[in-house]
Amino acid sequence: MRINHLIGTIAILLLLTVAPWTSQARDNDMDSLKMFSEVLHLIEDNYVEEKDREDLIRGAIQGMLRNLDPHSSYVDLDQLRMMQEDFEGKFGGIGIQIGIRDGNLVVISPIEGTPAYEAGLEPGDVIMEIEGEPTQDMALTDAVNKIRGPKGEPVELTILSEGSQSPEKVKIVRDDIPVHSVKSQELESGYLHLRITDFKATTTEDLKEEIRKYSSEKEIKGIVLDLRNNPGGLLDQAVSVSDIFLDDGLIVYTQGREEAQRKDYSATSSAEDVTSPMVVLINAGSASGSEIVAGALQDRNRALLLGEPTFGKGSVQSILPVADGSAIKLTIANYYTPDGRSIEAEGVAPDIHIPHRVDAVDEDEQQQEMQESMMQFHIDQPDERPDDEEERYSEEVQKLLDEDNQLRMALELLRSMPRIQELSYN
Repeated sequence: MRINHLIGTIAILLLLTVAPWTSQARDNDMDSLKMFSEVLHLIEDNYVEEKDREDLIRGAIQGMLRNLDPHSSYVDLDQLRMMQEDFEGKFGGIGIQIGIRDGNLVVISPIEGTPAYEAGLEPGDVIMEIEGEPTQDMALTDAVNKIRGPKGEPVELTILSEGSQSPEKVKIVRDDIPVHSVKSQELESGYLHLRITDFKATTTEDLKEEIRKYSSEKEIKGIVLDLRNNPGGLLDQAVSVSDIFLDDGLIVYTQGREEAQRKDYSATSSAEDVTSPMVVLINAGSASGSEIVAGALQDRNRALLLGEPTFGKGSVQSILPVADGSAIKLTIANYYTPDGRSIEAEGVAPDIHIPHRVDAVDEDEQQQEMQESMMQFHIDQPDERPDDEEERYSEEVQKLLDEDNQLRMALELLRSMPRIQELSYN
């Protein structure tokens, strides 16, 4: 009886302590909602122009999400459709990935072969206006919506390029933007250049197909995995691309706000795993998913990273549906490389830092560039290399290498890799 009485007393005390707290929390919620309702009515009754209530509420939601971080946003039905097109089909636009940095709308990267790429837009360019409308404080999804449109229709952007004193207006004609994200090119026999422009639903299978096709005809001696100007995309595709080059171990992990919300993504062994030597090219346009791949291959000592530091987007967004068919894109976690590095704002630093040069260089300059960047290595070039550069490369590849010093250096490193691995300090 005494025990039952004690239990009953404890239960009453719990009710006395919990109930007021629950009631107080409910009252606080009601006070906040009352304040929101009051402001809404004040705007409707007193603003200089009549405003639609739905627009006001949607604007409040957008402001609430925008206040969290640059990547969280409200996604209406049209925007949700466009996001699905991004990952699954073609869309009308100029072919550009954009983001928010220091309050400015900036170009993360133009997609190769698109109107934006042909117009000369570069990573880091600030988009100051879209069709004359200032982009300051414009939501990212709103900017995307304004830039996209039917094929054949122009859009005018006001661009401030790095190093420029004044902005320039650029008119770009929209086109159907292709979703193919993998391109391959033989640099010379056995050496393959694989470029991933972004991570879509089919990226991993497309990459495997390119590797299968080439390896069925020739042995792969080395791979240049080109992630420059790759703005990211689907997390699962970044993980599965990394898995092609790793047979086990951690690739990346995400961490939510609670300790229990950590999720690990690991590699698994497969008959299709690629074990050839690798150099990965990165630059300031490499973001999100491409930073996952680069960070994993660097931390696992699987590849050498060459180029320039990456963009630094280390957060994960999820699309959460709302009852009316719209959605919110919400940052739910941060991701970390296998060694526990956060990429957010810091980016991934290359093992060998070489800025991109757009001008072609002659052979003497190329050799000097090699010596300055690789002084820590003693490199003997293989004896079997042909003396005549023209015999080794096709005209197309020769032009590509002449115009791309980073790619040229990556190929030199791959050729020299067997010799580097033989070096001993004993």
